[in-house]
Amino acid sequence: MYAIVEIQGHQYKVEEGAVVEHELIRGVEPGEKVVFDKVLLLRNGDEVWIGRPHLEGVRVVGQVKEVGKRPKVVIQKFRPKKGYRRLRGHRQPFMRTRILSIERS
Repeated sequence: MYAIVEIQGHQYKVEEGAVVEHELIRGVEPGEKVVFDKVLLLRNGDEVWIGRPHLEGVRVVGQVKEVGKRPKVVIQKFRPKKGYRRLRGHRQPFMRTRILSIERS
């Protein structure tokens, strides 16, 4: 059984027991449980349910394992013969969540 869920505007395929790395959800600490209720698709064996746009009564429960930052991305601007140089860096925050269950009511 697996589901396609929308988390922070991105879509992820999740299964029970899987670990998903997704965008940071503010205000959630490691060890806390999170509920994703924007389920777009659910498949159980040969049965498939497709939401328009989301499925009612279906939710995915997970537990936050880790919060961190991805490797640094360096942005460099340069214009020749002008003495113009800019160097910026960015580290995107992420969250790892273990999927505990996919529930239907």
